[in-house]
Amino acid sequence: MNPTLQQDLRDINNILEQVKQHGIDFLNTIDSLPTSTRNTIDTTGILNDSGLGALPTLEMFNQRLAPLMVSQGGPRYWGFVTGGATPASIVGDWLTTIYDPNAQATNAQGGVSALIEIETINLLLQLLALPKSFLGGFVTGATLSNFTCLAVARQWLGKQLGLDFAKNGIKAPIHILTATPHSSSIKCLAMLGIGSQNFTKIKTIEGNREAIDIDDLEQNISKLNGQPFILISSAGTVNTADFDDFNAIAKLKEKYNFWWHIDAAFGGFAVCSPKYHHLLNGWEKADSITIDCHKWLNVPYESAFYLIKDEHKKCQVETFQNSNAPYLGDPLENFSYLNFLPENSRRLKALPVWFSLLAYGKQGFQDIVENSVARALQFDEFIAQSENFELLAPTRLNNVCFTLAGEHNQEKAILFLTKLNDKGKVFMTPTIYQNKKGIRASFVNWRTTELDVQIAIDSLKETILELGIQ
Repeated sequence: MNPTLQQDLRDINNILEQVKQHGIDFLNTIDSLPTSTRNTIDTTGILNDSGLGALPTLEMFNQRLAPLMVSQGGPRYWGFVTGGATPASIVGDWLTTIYDPNAQATNAQGGVSALIEIETINLLLQLLALPKSFLGGFVTGATLSNFTCLAVARQWLGKQLGLDFAKNGIKAPIHILTATPHSSSIKCLAMLGIGSQNFTKIKTIEGNREAIDIDDLEQNISKLNGQPFILISSAGTVNTADFDDFNAIAKLKEKYNFWWHIDAAFGGFAVCSPKYHHLLNGWEKADSITIDCHKWLNVPYESAFYLIKDEHKKCQVETFQNSNAPYLGDPLENFSYLNFLPENSRRLKALPVWFSLLAYGKQGFQDIVENSVARALQFDEFIAQSENFELLAPTRLNNVCFTLAGEHNQEKAILFLTKLNDKGKVFMTPTIYQNKKGIRASFVNWRTTELDVQIAIDSLKETILELGIQ
């Protein structure tokens, strides 16, 4: 054995103890750590021959890389709909690293990973009040979840035309209808060979909404003259957390032949709360659903899952099967995630989710969702009453979309946000909403309190004064 590796093996207890303490120190101070930094490093270092060993490398990390780390999992990081990591999810994530199983192992071949993943999907279906007719699996994030769902949708559409796109390539037009798609869905259209511009944009409901106008949707469906198509709908749009009318779409599905996909990356978890459950009414009729776990479920990155109706299993296998691997057996009879997902190699992302679901239960996630919305409304109230800011849209759930008050301040909006983020007290992201430069604050972190919102408000006020904005 390599001598450095051998020494690390002998010292494994001390190594892990020091890493544990490092992690505890970080987590115990995460609410006071900066949300952004301008620190940087020289990235032209030289790799040495013999290696340093784990503990000297940890010390180098502490000196060089730790100062680059910000509290992205903390209570005032309100950019990118970013959750934190609950204690139970950290346990699951650390154990995943320690056991290091291949998450693609098959149930039939004795792989524990498949059993854990199947059980975790079953628990998630219960949390989300969805039927067992959905088949699910774990991927890295919304992009790969959308990709998985839309890849199967592409195969389904080809089958409606008597074609096998997975084997023979796309041989016919693919019609995509959508109103306010997430950028990851558009990226997926490019990756799938459909084309990032090859979709029909449906009108949104009048009255400062991002949701699909159902009448315009049906008019565009009629123009297809019975051709199959794919509908991409939203359960929580990025800027304003708007939801499409799923009951109305479900009725259209009774009349027309289409694949219905819902991007519910964060908004799907609104169903955990009796207050917001109605926003998801009818979503169980969809063919596929995308949901992120590293958002409102508050588990470590990278974690998301797809849900696809079991009736489409054959299309899914046709899309992802390892057709030149006969040792895996029949992909429909011998269940293996190797034949249901893009990756052949995966980490066991289900375990942090399993720990979280069992540790906190339905009530725990109801409380997280409702606290997040309450904090968004607290921030919304400040913005609405301030002379310096204005809401760009009503706060429907957990995202607050706003800008500086007055047209004369439009060009200062991004400068303001940069100065605000540089303070390191709170982090938000820029956006453009209805042709206005805006700012978006997203509340999903389990740690966020009323005091955190007040700290952020104070930082906004300070930045306004420093820039002399009126």
